[in-house]
Amino acid sequence: MPATPSVSTPFSRVTVLGLGVLGAQIALQTAAHGVEVTGYDIDQDSLAAGRARLEAFARAAAKDVVDPDAYAAAPERVRLTSDLAEAVGQADLVIEAVTEKIAVKREVWAAVGAAAPAGTVFATNSSSLLPSAIADATGRPERFLALHFANHIWRQNTAEIMGSPATDPAVADLVQQFAVAIGMVPIRLHKEQPGYVLNSLLIPLLGAAAELLVKGVADPETVDATWRIATGAPLGPFQIYDVIGLRTAYAIASTDPRSAVWAAYLKEHYLDLGLLGVESGEGFYTYR
Repeated sequence: MPATPSVSTPFSRVTVLGLGVLGAQIALQTAAHGVEVTGYDIDQDSLAAGRARLEAFARAAAKDVVDPDAYAAAPERVRLTSDLAEAVGQADLVIEAVTEKIAVKREVWAAVGAAAPAGTVFATNSSSLLPSAIADATGRPERFLALHFANHIWRQNTAEIMGSPATDPAVADLVQQFAVAIGMVPIRLHKEQPGYVLNSLLIPLLGAAAELLVKGVADPETVDATWRIATGAPLGPFQIYDVIGLRTAYAIASTDPRSAVWAAYLKEHYLDLGLLGVESGEGFYTYR
């Protein structure tokens, strides 16, 4: 039997848009805590890849959690569809985890706003974009906010909750209650901040590592070893890049003119060769 939420959740039907690295984890974590989940992606190939990610993350989570059976059963409890209107038509909460491009997110949210029930709450898992840059596309900015998760969601279980000036505080309260119900530690932000708390701290570290590499100062192994030894951190910045996924790193870098050299480097040396990080089995490092 799946785990049941430790506290009641205001959302009994949750839809996750995009079953990439984080979207699959969000769907898995939610389903493992007894909530009905629908996973949406753009076509059958993407859904098949999403199913594979759900199963892989379930195996990984089972090694870390006190209720491995709930996670083992969770992938089969996520209903998959490539029909967006069907995916959101009865949703209480929609969590979007599509590519980190503002035009794509706004297009998706406009379609969601047209198809979802009036009472649905909308949340973006964007890594770096502000909710105020997206909210009006939904037609219901008062019901829109950011809900950001970290990788290995079942273990690094923060849920950053950041509204825009238009967000109804009562909606943020409901999302906080939901986060607790699926085993997360809610982090409430008082105002909008690009990168929330986590990425405001993490992105400068990753950017400094990227600069050391593209300038030829040090290779990834040296940078990572230096960080791990000197700080006691379990992972170095290039190991973190691999976990996040190099497609996400590229999407973020390509939106910032200051990161154009790094974006080009990632594309030439990694993405064009199919090296996407842990997701593909190889990035800066090789994984079994």
